[in-house]
Amino acid sequence: MLADDRIFIGGSTKAEYLHLKLANRHGLITGATGTGKTVSLQILAEGFSNAGVPVFCADVKGDLSGIAAAGVEKDFLEKRADQIGFADDYIYEGFPTLFWDLFGEKGHPIRTTVSEMGPLLLARLLDLNATQEGVLNVAFELADDEGLLLLDLKDLQSLLAHVAERASELSRVYGNVSKASVGAIQRQLLVLDRQGGDAFFGEPALDIRDMMRTTRDGRGIVSVLAADKLMSSPRLYATFLLWLLSELFEELPEVGDPERPRLVFFFDEAHLLFDEAPKVLVEKVEQVVRLIRSKGVGVYFVTQNPLDVPDEVLAQLGNRVQHALRAFTPREQKAVRAAAETFRPNPDLDTEQVIMELGVGEALVSTLEKKGVPSVVQRTLIRPPSSRLGPLEDGERREIVAASPLAGIYERIEDRDSAFEVLKRRAEEAALMEARQLEREAEEERRRGEPRRTRSGFELPDFGRDDRPKTRRRTTTRRSRSDSVVETAAKSVARSLGSALGRALVRGIMGSWKRGF
Repeated sequence: MLADDRIFIGGSTKAEYLHLKLANRHGLITGATGTGKTVSLQILAEGFSNAGVPVFCADVKGDLSGIAAAGVEKDFLEKRADQIGFADDYIYEGFPTLFWDLFGEKGHPIRTTVSEMGPLLLARLLDLNATQEGVLNVAFELADDEGLLLLDLKDLQSLLAHVAERASELSRVYGNVSKASVGAIQRQLLVLDRQGGDAFFGEPALDIRDMMRTTRDGRGIVSVLAADKLMSSPRLYATFLLWLLSELFEELPEVGDPERPRLVFFFDEAHLLFDEAPKVLVEKVEQVVRLIRSKGVGVYFVTQNPLDVPDEVLAQLGNRVQHALRAFTPREQKAVRAAAETFRPNPDLDTEQVIMELGVGEALVSTLEKKGVPSVVQRTLIRPPSSRLGPLEDGERREIVAASPLAGIYERIEDRDSAFEVLKRRAEEAALMEARQLEREAEEERRRGEPRRTRSGFELPDFGRDDRPKTRRRTTTRRSRSDSVVETAAKSVARSLGSALGRALVRGIMGSWKRGF
């Protein structure tokens, strides 16, 4: 039942497989709590790993960490393997695993920069309205224009304070910038900071290639994100996974339809991504899901109810595993009906009725076959996992993290010169210049108030002097007074000479003197 080109899922009237060549057409795992969704995710992750495909998955409840250790022989597992004809191929083994944790407690820290997150996802994370999102976009645009690096939350907080100070000026260039909107964003950042969001922003930022590793023997490494604590901040959880998906979409080159995916991404508790999501965000998710398959990435949403996923996204999910649903309320009945209608009908099954009758470990399975056509839905017993059912012990997890090829790389923290430091220096320089200007003005005022003194230090009387700077007009007035004094003296000389010759001589002298001026 094990083959290189497909993953064995379980047994119905025949063996049910997920074909690797069509695994990048995405998928959906749904079902009520306790019906076996996590085990379905686990056996698919095992199959992809054995096929050489790296896997990323979020561990919401903590029990998915057991994939790193070999399973323990149990009667019900052996019985299940025998029921579906899997006994000869069933072995217990652990799988190569990397543990990650946004808070750095149960795995390698994951960080990104504020710039890489971008204003759209950040606005979603902060739950901003349209006006506040517009102001946030202005802040990012200003950072680009002035060469300010936005790496962590303190960079963004400093930038927003800078924007508030220059609100009037920036409004003329970028459009209306309200100080009230800036204040609202700052308050939301404070809430995010207190929830531990500051640990997510900074450097070193995650290198996507570290989640796409394989071992020397060709098995894909399973990256497990510890999300039990993260789920207390559901918006941070959903935004982080969407950011990671967007990074994969932007960073990976086109490869068309490869023989097997380059990476498979499991998005557990997927309803958190779409709860109260604005239309622009849903459109972005739809775009990423639709186009990322050409990058060789398969995306599998895991949620309780198929109605949790918008129709635009649901239409992109070709491989489906439907566990039991309960129908006690009108909405639940509608969900059962919707789930049944999404499968290719099986004339031997009342799909809607079977969904409500499925036991733990059973599911309705339909996967894409040749040419991408969905298979007829079948009631299937899911195969037992080879790895451990249940979580690792804390000591086991620490040993795996310490032996990881990434140990010590993401644990260190970098703090480059960025917006916070640049704006702080600018503020200090402006304060220093202002202090110097005030000092110069005080010195000038002091000098104007000092008495005149001789060289020996004796104080001279002040005869109504004017210490203000002399203007050109004042200089001209002094020159006119000098002229009048000279003319008066000349006239006196002329009168004393008392002759025409004397007057002519005086006029000659006066003419020469005046022309000299």
